[in-house]
Order: sequence, then structure tokens, then C-alpha cells
Amino acid sequence: MGHRQETPALKDWFQQHGITEVECLVTDLTGILKGKIMPASKYLDGGLPRLPDSIFIQTVTGGYPDDEDIRFWNPAERDMELVPDPDAAFLVPWAEDPTAQIIHDCYYLTGEPVDLSPRHVLKRVLELYEQRGWRPVVAPEVEFYLVKTNTDSDYPLEPPIGRTGRQESSRQSFSIDAVNEFDPLFEEMYDYCEAMHLDLDTLIHEEGAGQMEVNFQHGNPLALADQVVMFKRVLRETALRHGMYATFMAKPMANEPGSSMHIHQSLVDAKGNNLFASGLSGIGDNPTSPLFHHFIGGLQHYLPAAMPLLAPNVNSYRRLMRHEASGSAPVNVDWGMDNRTVGLRVPVSSPAATRVENRLGGADANPYLVLAASLACGYLGMVGQLEPRPPMVGSAWSSGSKLPDDIGPALDRLRECPELADILGERFTNSYLAVKRAEHRAYFRVISSWEREHLLLRV
Repeated sequence: MGHRQETPALKDWFQQHGITEVECLVTDLTGILKGKIMPASKYLDGGLPRLPDSIFIQTVTGGYPDDEDIRFWNPAERDMELVPDPDAAFLVPWAEDPTAQIIHDCYYLTGEPVDLSPRHVLKRVLELYEQRGWRPVVAPEVEFYLVKTNTDSDYPLEPPIGRTGRQESSRQSFSIDAVNEFDPLFEEMYDYCEAMHLDLDTLIHEEGAGQMEVNFQHGNPLALADQVVMFKRVLRETALRHGMYATFMAKPMANEPGSSMHIHQSLVDAKGNNLFASGLSGIGDNPTSPLFHHFIGGLQHYLPAAMPLLAPNVNSYRRLMRHEASGSAPVNVDWGMDNRTVGLRVPVSSPAATRVENRLGGADANPYLVLAASLACGYLGMVGQLEPRPPMVGSAWSSGSKLPDDIGPALDRLRECPELADILGERFTNSYLAVKRAEHRAYFRVISSWEREHLLLRV
């Protein structure tokens, strides 16, 4: 693609904010931000910045899969050009000098999009919807913990100290006072988010000690994925400035509930009409369409295979275990009206707001891949006209777990689902499986404190 095609809107934005430095950002498979930092003048007037495509087969530990797992990989590590998305340009409000952080799309020098990029995978799924005149609308809900700083990875995490000087020790769901304990942090977080035009809706205290949830306004899936990526960065930075850590681990503390990323999903046509709310069939007083039912049918059929994208780490499956500290994390793909024991909840709403809440995703998942996977499952259901099982009335806990209980079996399920690989991209799917299997092997090489405590002198 060569020299940058000048984007007038981006250049004007730089001038408006006096930008002197640019952070060129790309998310890898795990959601970690990679990229380059450049002077603004070189960024605007030089060629497109480049990175090797090997960033998309790097594990969360910084390693790479074994050679036999990446036979499909080009060992030359091809260069990618980073092309900015002007709609994904944000200020860095905590920087001393005016700095921009811009999310980029990745292209090979031949002009082909890099099929391993998580952002491209989501765009690929959205194009399938666009071809049918469908426009998905999403609203993420992201949970996280504030914890005391911890420099020893062998030492368990603890809740932080709030304004009162006391450590939160009890669960205070929806407590205003519990949120107010961290008012200085959240006030600064909101200032940063406002400066970056992140479209936050509400902040609440969740079930765990030091656990909070931020809800985003509904909108375009690509824009919302960008915003969740940026929000994670904002929150981590703000927490550090207040002497704490913010973590999006799915299960950071053994005796506290896990953290999720729930996704509310609806479907509209070109005029904005909710396609889930039209038709003759209905649930209660809220009429729903065949597309609505087929979307749920697709989620039920394909989500068990898509779980590595919603629960991508060994730690992710600790959140999905059934025990007293699991909170309301579902372990099934049942659906029902206003039912928080099911994986697929349909909130009570007006017809125009008819939607499905996918409650399976963890806060540790890559936002692009959570949305791509969930929308891909729903798409397959609508195209294949899959019928859902009857809605669950009452508790779904009695039906038991219908999901993989560890990352190993989950990866096997994904490998055995060609329909998802076809939509997400075969090369991407193979790369993702190779990276996650390498991470699993690395985890298995670590001897835990539990093993030393219970096995060292007893077996």
C-alpha cells in the first residue's frame, strides 16, 4: 500500500488537539495492545508504520507455539502496514504532552487484510450481516476488580483500601456507599473517559469485594469493541495513579465471584427497525420474530464450540465452576425471559428494545473476538433457521453444565466445528488454537502452591 493516503479528518483532529506524539495500537489475540510510538509529524508525513504479523501468534507469556502446531504459518514473519481508523482515534488524557492513541487495521504489503487480526475477524462477521441487510447492535457490560497492589505473583490478591481507610470485606451488590469508597479514582476515570468520548452508561458495585461493573451504551459492534479496549487501558492507568490495580481476570480471587463481559445483542434493518421484535410469535406480551428465535437457536447450537473465544484462558473456567462463590455465572446455553440463571437472558423490554443478553463471556476475553464469536453463532442460527429449545422457566442450575469445563476440552470443541472456522477464517482459527494450546502447555509446566502444600510430604 506504500505511502500514507492522507486522511483530512485525522490531520484536522491532530491540529485541533495539538498532537505531538502518536501511539499506533493493534490488539493481539489475547487482547494485549501492541504497536509503536511515533512523533506526530513523522506519523502524518511518513509511510505507514509496520509490524511483523508474528504478533498474532504470540502467547500471553510472550512465547510462540511449537513448530508442529503452526505448520500453516509463514516463518518469514511478513510485514504488515498499520492503517489508522479515524473513528478509533482517542486522546491520551493522562499524557503530559498532547498524545493520540489510534487503533489500526492491519494489511499485508500486497493490500490484503491480515486475516489473523481480531479486529478484522469482527469486521469479517459484520460484513456477512451487511450482505443480508442486517445491522447488529450491541451493549457490553464489563466487570472488574480493584485490588491492592501486588508484586508477588505467589501471593493472593486482596481488596483495596478505600477512602475510609478500611478494606472492603463483604459483598455489597449495588451499594452506593461501596462505590463511593473509591470516588477519587472513579471521578478521574470518568474525566478520562469523557476526554476520550467513551460512551459509558452506568457504574455499579457488583457481588465481589472491590468488584465493579461498567455498562456501555448500545451501538455499532466495532465501535463498542474499540471502546472496551480503550476502557480497559484507562481503568488500569487510573487505578495505578491511585495506588491500586484494576484487573479483568475472570477469577482473580478464590473466594469471590468471577468477572464477566455480558453482551446485549439486537438486530435492526436499514431503517432502524428491530428485527427481533416483528412477527407473530411471542413471549408473554412481547412479540418476537422468527429471526429472534433462530438467533437464539444458533447461540445454543454453536456457543459450546465458541467458548475458547469467550473464555480464553485457564483462569476463565474457574469463573464457570459451580460453587458458592461463583456468583451468577451461568454454566449452560439455556434461554429465558428475565432469568439470570441462564446463559442467554432475554430482558423484559419494549418491542423496540428486544434483545438477547449473552452472559457467558469473561472480562478477560478479547472484546473483538467475544463479539465476533457471539454474532457468528447467531448468524449461523438465522441462516440455518435453527430452532431453540423451549425457554427455561425457573432455575437452570438443576439442568447441570452444558459447557466445556476447561480450556483443553473447549479447544477440542472449537477444532471440531468447521462452520465457525469458515465464518471466522480458517487461518485465524488454526492460529488461535495453536496459541491457546501453547499457553495451556506453559501453564501445565508450573507447579502450584496447592501441589506443594498437599502432595509434597504426603504422597
